[in-house]
Amino acid sequence: MTYAHKWIDGSPIDLPAGKVVCVGRNYAEHASELGNAVPTEPVLFMKPATALCHLDGPLHIPADRGAVHHEVEMVVLIGAPLRNADVEEAKTAVMAYGVGLDLTLRDVQDELKAQRLPWEKAKAFDGSAPVSGLIEARGVSTRQNLDVLLEVNDAVRQYGHTGQMLFPLFPLVAEISRHFTLLPGDLVFTGTPKGVGPLHAGDRLAARLGNFLMVRTEVL
Repeated sequence: MTYAHKWIDGSPIDLPAGKVVCVGRNYAEHASELGNAVPTEPVLFMKPATALCHLDGPLHIPADRGAVHHEVEMVVLIGAPLRNADVEEAKTAVMAYGVGLDLTLRDVQDELKAQRLPWEKAKAFDGSAPVSGLIEARGVSTRQNLDVLLEVNDAVRQYGHTGQMLFPLFPLVAEISRHFTLLPGDLVFTGTPKGVGPLHAGDRLAARLGNFLMVRTEVL
């Protein structure tokens, strides 16, 4: 099924599905678990709109390209153009919140990194960015830390909260806009906490953001 942004109740959002800007290593413990240095500025990469799919539908993962790892993340939808924005402009432009998975072909990524090559083959494949239905920003308070959690087969695999992000949300979105113009319909994946690991056919997943958004799905 072709991806289109939707609210948590399933109703459509009248914005195109744009690019996905992802933030790597935004949680120190996740950087450490993969043997990476903790960054001093955001590590940014992109996925095309063709990477998007709905998290609440069954997930189809590649069966012939090695390990596929889950990376659960808070996701934000951009609702206004941003270029060289300040923090207040970034805050105003965040239209909605959701939860998503940055699916990664880990064996492929390791091979590419060893050769000092770009990651797109490991990160930007079709279906590599499953996203939940979204909740309007005005219904989400960011004054308190928001939990980011993934359960696999009823066991917690990943758990963290937004207070652990090395680069907080609104300054992060502003910084992204210094490098890439963000347009209405773009998504930002804000980084994953520790605990990433492989997915297998038959796995049952539950992804949660804060105390207001839980999505269940399965891997085919």
